[in-house]
Amino acid sequence: MKLPLRSFGTTHIRSPLWAILATAIVFSGITLAATNFSQLQQLAKKQYGEMALTTVSQWRLLIDSNKDAPDLEKIEKVNNFFNQRIRFRDDLLTWNEKDYWATPLETMGRRQGDCEDFSIAKYVTLQLMGVPIKKLRMTYVRARIGGPNSKVSQAHMVLSYYPEPTAIPMLLDNLITEIRPASRRPDLTPVFGFNSEGLWVGGASNPAINNPSSRLSRWRDMLSRMQQEGLQ
Repeated sequence: MKLPLRSFGTTHIRSPLWAILATAIVFSGITLAATNFSQLQQLAKKQYGEMALTTVSQWRLLIDSNKDAPDLEKIEKVNNFFNQRIRFRDDLLTWNEKDYWATPLETMGRRQGDCEDFSIAKYVTLQLMGVPIKKLRMTYVRARIGGPNSKVSQAHMVLSYYPEPTAIPMLLDNLITEIRPASRRPDLTPVFGFNSEGLWVGGASNPAINNPSSRLSRWRDMLSRMQQEGLQ
């Protein structure tokens, strides 16, 4: 059964599945105080070159100059920053792996990534700007392709921003660059969303991910690499 888009706001649950995922989701939030921007900039230049250094320096300026901006201004600027600078590219072509979750530095260094990479980079950046974790969820969806009458869909990830816990979220997407409320994205059917505080099930008869705990182990691996780069 295809759930209506209001299921983006389904109740937060703590199910046996969440118990399985608890060890994989260990991210308690990123703070400016624990972030070594100088190290990140040095790594960008060393590993990826001058263009990457420029991108990371622009990213740092984006964060520093918008910490006091309203949330809606923050999500607009962050969405535009990555959608304008990062090219969509499949993991097999970028990393020679079927499913690789890149750190923000890796994404900015390669200047390319897939939907998970866009979502992770936006999620981390908004936290560095001071947006509370409780307002952000990385959300797996089924994205309909081929028009409103199409039966074809594919797995996709977006970043959801919730102004209030029960509000219809605003969706930050790399497919449609305009930030829209979920009610204006009938092409997307939510499967589940997660952040460091829990797992939210959007519901679908045929989930995009049959083994979420296995998939989210990639999140844990990405966090480890991110910490080594200077994002603590």
